[in-house]
Amino acid sequence: MKYLIMITHTRQIRDTWQDMSDTDRETGVRAHAALVEELTESGELIVAEALADPGQAKKVLVSDGRAVTTDGPFPEAGEHLAGIYLVDCASIGQAVEHAARIPEARFGLVEVRPVREAGGPDM
Repeated sequence: MKYLIMITHTRQIRDTWQDMSDTDRETGVRAHAALVEELTESGELIVAEALADPGQAKKVLVSDGRAVTTDGPFPEAGEHLAGIYLVDCASIGQAVEHAARIPEARFGLVEVRPVREAGGPDM
């Protein structure tokens, strides 16, 4: 079954990350790289991506068949999605074990959610 592991950030976490020493920041990056490598080797990783700053995002509204965009959301608005891992593993428990290895999990900023499959039962 597929699970989406979502990493959220806040402005405070982003500031903390930027204020870290190079050594501490490299430790966090290595933790993500090791998880990606292990999930790739096990065949469980579908995709892992870090997202750009939310200030570069566009909101899209379709009105009268025309797409209109606005800037945002902005980090000042609170939590924002910072990255994802899409994994295919045996159970949500296994997905949670993978998520617990993400450095942001120490701050309670990681969420695991099952992916609904077409034609599958509603969860």
